[in-house]
Amino acid sequence: MRSVTYSMGVSLDGYIVGPDGEFDWTAPDEEVFRFWIDEIREVGVHLLGRRLYETMLYWETADQDPSLDDSMLEWAALWNPLPKVVFSTTLAEVQGNARLASGDLAGEIERLRAEPGGGDIAIGGATLAAEAAASGLIDEYRVVVHPVLVGGGTPFFPRHEHRVDLELVETRAFGSGVVLLRYRVAR
Repeated sequence: MRSVTYSMGVSLDGYIVGPDGEFDWTAPDEEVFRFWIDEIREVGVHLLGRRLYETMLYWETADQDPSLDDSMLEWAALWNPLPKVVFSTTLAEVQGNARLASGDLAGEIERLRAEPGGGDIAIGGATLAAEAAASGLIDEYRVVVHPVLVGGGTPFFPRHEHRVDLELVETRAFGSGVVLLRYRVAR
């Protein structure tokens, strides 16, 4: 069965964006960007909330930007053909290899898990991930911690009313001070 993974950059104090909506502190160096490239290779479909989808729209045409380096072109070549499912109540249409979700999140995840095919079901965006977590649908958390305190904003982890036990799968420290913490949900 395909795993559902939630993986995003986060500040040390637990936020994916700061109080002003900025996330420039998550800009990866070459080593961290290589990690993200390797991670996206493991993904079979990506579920996104509207805000993350709109942020990632840049990559739909990024390969036409002559200033991009080889790593960024490699990312674009992997990201663009990747199937994406966008959850939004405000968008009427989406671009690229994306479709608007036609059902609820739990139903969509169960349908995707039942489909043949490989790769993880990645979920991105704190609001969407919070909904999946509340329903017990996330199998693995990949927290990419950046060495910055932003003091508030959108939290990586939603406020739960129940306990979730985790098993450490991997840790990795990058030269920039970024640290990967990878946990599997203990079931």
